[in-house]
Amino acid sequence: MNDNFAVIGGSGAYELLKNEGFGVDLECRKIITPFGESASIHRFKSEAKASHYSFLFISRHGETGYEISAPFVNYRANIWALKECGVERIISWSGPGIINKKYSVGDFVIPHDIIDETRGREYTFFGGTGIGFIRQSHPFCSEIRDAVSAALEATRESYHNEGVYVCTQGPRLETAAEIRKFRILGGDMVGMTLAPEVFLSRELEMCYASVCYLTNYAEGVEDRDYTEGELFEGMQNNHERDRVDKSILKFPEIIKRTFKRLAQVNKGCICKNAMGRYKRRGDIGEDWHTWIRS
Repeated sequence: MNDNFAVIGGSGAYELLKNEGFGVDLECRKIITPFGESASIHRFKSEAKASHYSFLFISRHGETGYEISAPFVNYRANIWALKECGVERIISWSGPGIINKKYSVGDFVIPHDIIDETRGREYTFFGGTGIGFIRQSHPFCSEIRDAVSAALEATRESYHNEGVYVCTQGPRLETAAEIRKFRILGGDMVGMTLAPEVFLSRELEMCYASVCYLTNYAEGVEDRDYTEGELFEGMQNNHERDRVDKSILKFPEIIKRTFKRLAQVNKGCICKNAMGRYKRRGDIGEDWHTWIRS
């Protein structure tokens, strides 16, 4: 496997895998890393004659269903494995809940910033070292975000090109009081998966950005009765569920258009030089494998 582009799929990725929504699955394997075994990595090739492209794909939560919840994903193994495969640019997706009521269920959002509210996750490759002091003025790659924005514009989907993503620990959902706190802090949406993925990618000088589809209103944002035995337990009605399902089905087209645009753009973003200070100082060499202590 040696592809520049990768996709990390969130909730619903396993459905697209079953329906062959990404094209021809050429190869699938797991990689043994210093942090354990990665998730299965697929290599897809587009069947479209007009646009030939290939990319790697990880279904974050499992291959056949929602098998691994957010706190228990092996983020370090997945990101290390993608780097080992030659990946330079990662697009992820996530299905957060709405804090900011200017958004609607089923809308897409391209987050530009993140608030990390996770606890206890393995969040760095550089434990026990003196490196990793990296500025986070733009945690999500601006070039990928621009490409995703252009792709969504072309598909005429309802989207927002900025938003602050609050990442919570899970697996439980948030309380109404927590959502009020996140709103005060400037959060627009709340999910469980983008941290530490975004930070780990930057540590290995890979570009990373996300496109989010909004699944429900977070606790207390709208008055919803409790419904036993349903997903989100009453926080998502049937109409909203239909909108979310349609949004998920759009991901293959969004990804195709994004990759097509990125293929025409030379990397001029800051992501590729995140560790430059340490290289110039002689703390680390060019071989990224030597930066990491497992």
